[in-house]
Amino acid sequence: MKRFIALVAATVLAGCANVAPLVPATGGDAFSGRLALRVEPLGAAPARAFSAAFDLRGNPVAGSLGLSTPLGSMLAQARWKSGEVVLVTPQGTRRFDDLDDLTREVLGESVPIEAWFDWLRGRPWTGAPSAVASAGFEQLGWAVDLARFGEGAVSARRGAPLPVVTVRIQLDHS
Repeated sequence: MKRFIALVAATVLAGCANVAPLVPATGGDAFSGRLALRVEPLGAAPARAFSAAFDLRGNPVAGSLGLSTPLGSMLAQARWKSGEVVLVTPQGTRRFDDLDDLTREVLGESVPIEAWFDWLRGRPWTGAPSAVASAGFEQLGWAVDLARFGEGAVSARRGAPLPVVTVRIQLDHS
């Protein structure tokens, strides 16, 4: 949790120190919009929350995810290809073995970015089993709610293992 708060605080304090814009991934999908992530409190610990504009390009094997402020300053960008994930922030560049390692380190929780490419199309990811649920489907321990998919909204909630994590995504209309 301290790393997450420190990363967000350092990013905000960096102000004018921007990360270079994303180089569009060749091929694959492109999604943009706003995302909000919330990690529910455990015990006396406060809830952790983060929101940003995002730009997701490519596919689960090779792609990029850029996060920026409402005013357009780039907070961070992750780029990945087979066996390598690079995170660039105003504080520097870090490398990870995979996207799961990156999300665990930066957010303190695992978030299945690979699955987002399909989830944002309103379907389960082909890389893991899924089950139909009342408002969408369940996959990788996440309940994906597509009740507002027609409005460009997708939300996913992981109830176990604790803590509860919720990701809400509102896609820009093309």
